[in-house]
Amino acid sequence: MTAAPDLSAHTPMMAQYLAIKAAHPDTLVFYRMGDFYELFWADAEKASRLLDIMLTRRGQSAGQPVVMAGVPFHAMEGYLARLIRHGESVAICEQVGDVATSKGPVERKVVRVVTPGTLTDTELLSDKAEAILLAVHQGPRAARAGGCGLAWLSVTRGEMQLAECAADELPDWLARIGPSELLYSADVTTAFEQRLTALKVSIGKALTLSRRPEWQFDAALGQRKLLEQLHAASLEAWQAQDLAQAHAAAGALLAYAEHTQGRSLPHLQRLQVQRSDALIDLPANTRRNLELVQTLRGEDAPTLFSLLDSCMTGMGSRCLKRWLLEPQRERGEARGRLDALAVLRGEHGGGPWQALRDALKGISDVERITARLALRQVRPRELVALRHSLQKSEQLKSISRWNGALLTDISSNLTPPPPCVGLLAQALQDEPAALVRDGGVIADGLDAELDELRAIQTNCDAFLLDLETREKARTGIANLRVQFNKVHGFYIEVTQGQLDKVPDDYRRRQTLKNAERFITPELKAFEDKALSAQERALAREKWLYEQLLDRLQAYIAELTQLARAVASLDALCALAERSLTLNWCAPVFTREPGIEIRQGRHPVVEARLAELSGLTGPSGSGNFIANDTVLGPKQRLQIITGPNMGGKSTYMRQVALIVLLASMGSYVPATACRLGPIDAIHTRIGAADDLANAQSTFMVEMTEAAQILHSATPHSLVLMDEIGRGTSTFDGLALASGIAAHLHDKTQAYTLFATHYFELTEFPASHHGAVNVHVSAAEAGSDIVFLHEIQPGPASRSYGIQVARLAGMPAAVLNHARHALAGLEAGATESRAQVDLFAPPPETESSAPSAVESRLAAINPDALSPREALDALYELKKLSQPSGG
Repeated sequence: MTAAPDLSAHTPMMAQYLAIKAAHPDTLVFYRMGDFYELFWADAEKASRLLDIMLTRRGQSAGQPVVMAGVPFHAMEGYLARLIRHGESVAICEQVGDVATSKGPVERKVVRVVTPGTLTDTELLSDKAEAILLAVHQGPRAARAGGCGLAWLSVTRGEMQLAECAADELPDWLARIGPSELLYSADVTTAFEQRLTALKVSIGKALTLSRRPEWQFDAALGQRKLLEQLHAASLEAWQAQDLAQAHAAAGALLAYAEHTQGRSLPHLQRLQVQRSDALIDLPANTRRNLELVQTLRGEDAPTLFSLLDSCMTGMGSRCLKRWLLEPQRERGEARGRLDALAVLRGEHGGGPWQALRDALKGISDVERITARLALRQVRPRELVALRHSLQKSEQLKSISRWNGALLTDISSNLTPPPPCVGLLAQALQDEPAALVRDGGVIADGLDAELDELRAIQTNCDAFLLDLETREKARTGIANLRVQFNKVHGFYIEVTQGQLDKVPDDYRRRQTLKNAERFITPELKAFEDKALSAQERALAREKWLYEQLLDRLQAYIAELTQLARAVASLDALCALAERSLTLNWCAPVFTREPGIEIRQGRHPVVEARLAELSGLTGPSGSGNFIANDTVLGPKQRLQIITGPNMGGKSTYMRQVALIVLLASMGSYVPATACRLGPIDAIHTRIGAADDLANAQSTFMVEMTEAAQILHSATPHSLVLMDEIGRGTSTFDGLALASGIAAHLHDKTQAYTLFATHYFELTEFPASHHGAVNVHVSAAEAGSDIVFLHEIQPGPASRSYGIQVARLAGMPAAVLNHARHALAGLEAGATESRAQVDLFAPPPETESSAPSAVESRLAAINPDALSPREALDALYELKKLSQPSGG
């Protein structure tokens, strides 16, 4: 890279730039120059590479060419978004001095730093996503086996959270928090820094690591900053007084947030301490395998969240996502939401949910607007949107009778501060300019001085027309014109053929090919007055806008409360709508341990089937086969067998999703659900290498299984799918049986254990809390139809060859496999070594096709609609069943 020149031999402007850059060495600096933000030297080279913009060299400094690249100021947000996606941070350096009075370079300073974890701009952040900033403090190595202090916040939410954990718990906390940017001290150990780098790769989303000075991670400093932020004398009210490591992280977190925003955070008035035993544990593998917010392919849909999220506002969607990913073990919060849903639904769905959703339409993101207002980054049109949203929030209270503790609490916070609405209506035009610097923001009649200055500009056209009429009469020049442009100001234009009629008081301003432009003393005096009025009016508008922001600061706390209330109401109404549309039932919580689900369905799969079949509404189940699940003290482990594609994984996942939905306080896809205490949902599903960490499929499988065995308790739900398949048959069987025995005898967790090892179907005979179930399938000749029903007892076979046939495996391969399978089954009582797996199958006469084979041959899948395809599937199912069955 090109090195920056020596400061001592520097041009004044470059000296100013390098002084600013020295304060932000690891950040790209957008240096405002006129209508562009310029980048220099190494910053320019990096920006040119990441943004695909032109790199130029202009002038010299210290004898070296100045390497630079620039982006237009009006398109800055688009370039910022691209840099943020690359994990870069950008310091925005604006001109703050007066160009007219400045000697040398106009004064500039960094007004804010845009980083991945501190985003507030709508253009940079999805309305359903939050940018989370997390600080991690590596505590004393002797404390809690190398414990860590955590502090995190979303700048737009106005709430900070603290936690402490052991070092080996850090991956689960990162999965739970989902940070966009992680701060750590410059004095951490090399091993700890390497671990953070490894976690950055494994977390599954873009994560920027930022080193900060070690002095910022000071517990005493952090506690002092927390008390100042909360305007409190003690942290006892938040039960946060004894969290020294978390205090250290909080000190660095607040310092960094204030540094990036260029000011304090007045809207940050809430503190919450997260305890590891307060939330239901949803490890990263569980979130991924259950596809809660992202599919296994990394897409946003179809997922459980995309199915639930019918919210009318962005802040409602974010609230709903937090409820989904942070369910409490204690049932009070979930019961409150279920009570609220019952009120909103009413009898037979006739409650106020629909009217409330209609009223929620058009409400803007009050949460983010309030945060930007507190940070003095809010734009005029956002304030107008805030005014309309406050007016609509008042209408919400009149729609419903607010029964129940949760709805009553929401209702009490829906009333906007009265002076705020009036102030916004009085101060701003109905359709203001996008930016204050463009003018046309402050309403007429608010300020007499501004009105007078605007009147001068408004009367400008009338004056020019009058002057043009008078000058035509005085000079006799019929085609004389009085005009204005931004370069030369006001002028009188006379064509070349009329120059002999020009009076003596005309002063030449510009010569054109066919005309001359003049100025007169009268026109010059008006020009000075008009241009001065424009500049003064713009300055007056900026001052009045700042005064408006000052007055609105008093209402930040109330606006924040209102935003939370609207978001919660929106999320509740979405859950009410989903429960009615998808025909879900209310779960019942019990103190007794157990999971009892009647006619449970996988919500996402059912919705996809309904979509494919064109069915909608409560009856539109898409012909999903529902199943019961009963787990309790006497039956804690199910050994699940059956063919591939038969529905084992779908059944296991649906149980986990129903438990999670109930725990967050939602209705569930079942006809009945009773749920005892739950502290975690663990999953070991799927197979994949972890090449980045040099781990094979089997090593990943064993690592995940070990984590579950160490973490699960009798109140945990565990999903184990085909454990042991990544190694030899005997090793895999031995490990699978050992894991099943540990889960049954030691852990005693609620366990769904899917396997293709038929030897494991003997497990329940010697383990009283285990039971065999299987996914049913019907066979007709060489064909198979999956019935997707969970039935008692073990499966009779795996149907692997039939599944291979459905996958399009060549007939020769299938024939060879059948021959080898027959030999293996025949030799099961003898030595398997006597079976020649590689011998070609004997020649056989082709048999007549079965009814299923004949029907399959007659079907052209490409010509079928989704509805016709489902009909054909069920016809095949019927044909495959034994007569009279």
